[in-house]
Amino acid sequence: MLKIGVVGAGSYGTCLTKLFSDSGHDVALWCRSPELAATLRTTRENEAYLPGYKLAESVTISADLADVVADKQMVVGVTPSHALRDVMGRAAAHMSPDTIVVNTSKGLEEGSLDTIDQIYQESFSERMWQRAGYLSGPTFAKEIAAGLPAAIVLACRDDATAELVQTELSFERFRVYTSHDVTGVLIGGALKNIVAIAAGVSDGLGFGLNARAALITRGLAEIRRMGEALGADAMTFQGLSGLGDLVLTCSGDLSRNRRVGLALGKGKKIDAIIADMRMVAEGVKTTRVAKHLAAKLGVDAPITDFMYSVLYEDRAAVEAISALMTRSLKRENE
Repeated sequence: MLKIGVVGAGSYGTCLTKLFSDSGHDVALWCRSPELAATLRTTRENEAYLPGYKLAESVTISADLADVVADKQMVVGVTPSHALRDVMGRAAAHMSPDTIVVNTSKGLEEGSLDTIDQIYQESFSERMWQRAGYLSGPTFAKEIAAGLPAAIVLACRDDATAELVQTELSFERFRVYTSHDVTGVLIGGALKNIVAIAAGVSDGLGFGLNARAALITRGLAEIRRMGEALGADAMTFQGLSGLGDLVLTCSGDLSRNRRVGLALGKGKKIDAIIADMRMVAEGVKTTRVAKHLAAKLGVDAPITDFMYSVLYEDRAAVEAISALMTRSLKRENE
């Protein structure tokens, strides 16, 4: 049994809290909102983000970040990527140097263009950063909470830490694989959300399954190009944090990013879509960052460019996707 602090009480943070506590770990959950923390302590159910699933009475729930992360053997960060530097930076001041930090957030930081690993490097001591782990893969919160089978990958530089986390967080229906490729795992998890919005646009326009399959396949090639330019292993993108997460997010009805794309494809404006959503669709912000990162790296990223024009330049979705399909012809491996 480990003492685990989970930082973030959205759908994924809540489902991991349930998974870890139901499997015997001693878990504390941090809520940004004191009102949500008070409600959860009373009802044990996160009706806003994960209705229908109860947290065990043993779970400590608090809006005090220091209380949740202090004296924990493992702290799991589950905040939206745009809040990561602030929240985890504040948490670091209250954590033991021996604490293992595990990240599940997906995205890139606006302005700096940093990956989450780079944010962690600036937020934690050298030893804590070297031992940090990054979980990513095809996992919807609702299915994890329901106890349905899933597999995920943990990227970590330190073999002993990776083995410990893999052992402690693998359960009968939740299987953890390990990888050394921190950059690849993070890039796959971030950029798949952009492709998922594009796939949703295609579906919303009624373009069919052939078009969706083409977007997934060419999206994977785009993600691989970006990853390799940053030093990632190309094989990582054939795994859970690449192909696995991409297929799930582009085709699963529980995907927030796909739902954004569906609404765009049906003519709704992005501001109205976001206003109607309670939960964050990371791909919206990631699209803007990824466009700048691709330009900086000199990487061809047509799907990212297409999504940027729809999200930030008010281009009609049908016009943008038509332009994507009529680009100059190329070899497949280019």
